[in-house]
Amino acid sequence: MSWLEPARPRLLAHRGLAIDAPENTLLAFLKALALGATYLETDVHASRDGVAVIAHDADLVRVAGRDTKIRDLTVSELKQIDLGAGQTFCTLAEALDAFPQARFNIDIKSLAAAKPAAQAILDARAIGRCLIGSFSENRRLAAVRLLPGVATSATSYRFAVALLAAKLGLTPLVRAAVHGLDAVQVPERAAGLRIATRRVIDRLHSVGVEVHMWTINDVATMKKLLDLGVDGLVTDRIDLALVLVGQDI
Repeated sequence: MSWLEPARPRLLAHRGLAIDAPENTLLAFLKALALGATYLETDVHASRDGVAVIAHDADLVRVAGRDTKIRDLTVSELKQIDLGAGQTFCTLAEALDAFPQARFNIDIKSLAAAKPAAQAILDARAIGRCLIGSFSENRRLAAVRLLPGVATSATSYRFAVALLAAKLGLTPLVRAAVHGLDAVQVPERAAGLRIATRRVIDRLHSVGVEVHMWTINDVATMKKLLDLGVDGLVTDRIDLALVLVGQDI
């Protein structure tokens, strides 16, 4: 299995489908996949006992009303926390095992999570169905170096260089900025610059990387971006995105 193998566009269920399920839980992932999603976007932190745990935030304030850091709790302790709908925290290993046909887009949220995340992927023999990303180059590399051949996306700094070069028409610099990467995963605008333009997308395509936009939740914007040529959409509304693409836009 290859993360880049299915036909585009790639529709990534952002933290699963969290309409009637808590985000980043096995139930949210199941709901997205049951509708026909192929890709799950998720995040990992490290627990106190060094396990890659699926969660976006570093603490439990937003999802559980507790002012506690994930890094200060063991997996056993995290699993006692009620996230709603009968769900609790799950590990990356559990998610990879539960959904063996799903492709995972994994944001490494802390340096401590890089090695255990990579180990979970290796143990599941899931390198081919994972893409590793991070806002930090150090965190990205810490995981990617342990996962030969894994798909990976640009960090913030590398993309900033690529974007400026694309705006200026400096294709060799764009190529250098994204060397070794498979995709850039970005918002429509960043640092006051519009990313979602045909010129920028074409320049990134010309050096061999895909362009995925986040987090796109309304159908009109999804259609506009797909018409511009983006390769993927990261969305909280995978249900809407699947219907749109199924309409042969």
